[in-house]
Amino acid sequence: MNFGGRAGAVVLIVDDLEVNRAVLEAIIQDMGCRPVLAESGEEALKAVGECRPELVLSDISMPGMDGYELCRILKGDERTKNIPIIFISAFDDPKDIVRGLTLGGEDYITKPFVPEIVQARLKIHLRLHDANRELQEMNKRLQASVRQQLKQIEQEKKDVLYALAAIAAQNSCYGSEHIERLSQNCGILAQGMQLSPLFEDKISDAYIDTIKLAAPLCDIGNIGIPLELLKRQAALSSEEMDMVRQHTVIGAKLLEELHVGNDYNDFVSMAADIAHFHHENWDGSGYPQGLRGAEIPLAAQIVSVVEVYCALTEKKNYSREEALEIMGGEADVKFNPDVFKICRKISRQLC
Repeated sequence: MNFGGRAGAVVLIVDDLEVNRAVLEAIIQDMGCRPVLAESGEEALKAVGECRPELVLSDISMPGMDGYELCRILKGDERTKNIPIIFISAFDDPKDIVRGLTLGGEDYITKPFVPEIVQARLKIHLRLHDANRELQEMNKRLQASVRQQLKQIEQEKKDVLYALAAIAAQNSCYGSEHIERLSQNCGILAQGMQLSPLFEDKISDAYIDTIKLAAPLCDIGNIGIPLELLKRQAALSSEEMDMVRQHTVIGAKLLEELHVGNDYNDFVSMAADIAHFHHENWDGSGYPQGLRGAEIPLAAQIVSVVEVYCALTEKKNYSREEALEIMGGEADVKFNPDVFKICRKISRQLC
């Protein structure tokens, strides 16, 4: 009688008695499945690696490695833990059955074998195995789909941030080329610092990639500042200047409140530090918190140097040498002198 086992399913039979293997082989072949025979636990482990069975029928009492030990090994291996194991034995002591199930076995069949019972049991477990495998595949596809959707959402958030940053730059009378120069030059300076013993343990390749992405958001807080203040050519009052300086706090708050996935945490964290602290001065005379020296996040120190360089060479039309000469007068006041020294050293690479 054929109980409709899935055609071609590989079933591993493990029994030290040839007669038992022969009987089970005939039963499994009658189901349309493909039997693989092993006469010991050791031989079964080798066979599992070669044929990848979808179900294991294992005797309990065998010389050397018994069925329990075989089950323990298979269930302890990530590659084989989901293969159903059905124990076969001439003993039906409840303690033996409980022990087998506790080790992870799925079922227990006693000898002598009744073909209809064996086939019915195998059919159930093959179906369960197929259902479990399909469920795992569905979960993988679902997870991949969710990851892709999250990635798309995070990219859309970044696109919005860059759009806001572009608007903020335009409000401050900078063009899109300023944002691109700022990004590229921060990356170039960070690369130069990576080669210095002073910073090699602080700047990785990933850090360089991140600062290139994060630097353009330094003045994103300008979207919260009145446009007429940003564009005014005349000097601002102290109250108006205080209002303009709030762009650092506004930008940091906007970025810190952005909910992102793990892949973007470093980017947002660095962008928030840059937005908040890129106007802090090395001697503590900057804003908004008056941080000094190493209290200022390194990414903000880098952007502080590059932003001034870009401003002098763009708005003021100074040459590279003239801009660096002007900045050199403030190296110990506004900038980290070690960062500025490296900037000057690699300045020919700046765009």
